[in-house]
Amino acid sequence: MSQWYLSYNGQQTGPYDFATAAGMARQNPSGYAWRDGMAGWLPIAQLPELLNAAGPGPGPAPMAPPPIGALQRSDEIDFKIFGEDMQFVEVELDPGESCISEAGAMMYKNAHVKMETIFGDASQQSQQASFAQKLLGAGKRLITGESLFTTVFTNVASQGKAQVAFAAPYPGTIIPLSLKEYGGRLIAQKESFLCAAKGVSIGIHFQRKVMTALFGGEGFIMQKLEGDGLVFVHAGGTVVQRDLAHGEILHVDTGCVVAMTDTVNFDIEQVGGVKSMIFGGEGVFFARLTGPGHVWLQSLPFSRMAGRIFAAAPQGGGVAKGEGSVLGGLGGIISGDRGF
Repeated sequence: MSQWYLSYNGQQTGPYDFATAAGMARQNPSGYAWRDGMAGWLPIAQLPELLNAAGPGPGPAPMAPPPIGALQRSDEIDFKIFGEDMQFVEVELDPGESCISEAGAMMYKNAHVKMETIFGDASQQSQQASFAQKLLGAGKRLITGESLFTTVFTNVASQGKAQVAFAAPYPGTIIPLSLKEYGGRLIAQKESFLCAAKGVSIGIHFQRKVMTALFGGEGFIMQKLEGDGLVFVHAGGTVVQRDLAHGEILHVDTGCVVAMTDTVNFDIEQVGGVKSMIFGGEGVFFARLTGPGHVWLQSLPFSRMAGRIFAAAPQGGGVAKGEGSVLGGLGGIISGDRGF
């Protein structure tokens, strides 16, 4: 008999026999489930074999909610990504369509695109919330390094398409992701969100384990992107996507994690012995990602690039290397670059 595994809010439990898994699924159908023979984790709401089973729990089985995407809550937008190392994305809006972005991300827009600043993330849940709830949500956004406000761009023309473009803040890659293809939720590194279709909710994701919170580095506080629309995430350098099988473990530098599905378990692990921790250059801990699920990794975290720039800057204590010139510092003085 197949053994079942369940996942709620990124926490995996199991294995369970069918009767136990079915009873838990009927009591709380908002999570994900997996068993041998399945290609990947699926929302419990899409597994009638669990929901319709005669398992424990009083009363008839609850009616399963419609799968994410059956009722489109976010605007459907078209886009094009331009560039190689310094990319920008151009979003094409039909009349009445909208997209959202972080403050300061816009590159250009059509004259028919109206720009409006909204308190919160412009999602349906945010707009229907009370002022206190909006204030709490905005405070959470501050923790992830984002602004209190979100900018909404709407095509107000009566006919014809209009474009608005958003530029990446530093060299890297823009990743387009459809949330409905990943169960309606993704966990992303803070400050990686660039723009999205209107209706996407931008929240906060805390690591629950104390050790992970203390030593998880950039993986401690992450963004939670929820909805059924397109989101655009920016990553530094080259991006690689890995599909982790159930139980598969991947060791990653904490700053190199861009995004992951909430079925992936994020934890930390000690690098090795004392010599490795002191002289290995990788710090004391690295991230341990446990599948199943999808992860996106970046080759150049902004913190690493900023650290190298600061270390090389004279005002930060750095020393000019001479760029390979046989004259070294003397060559810099002759050329006018005195290093101060």
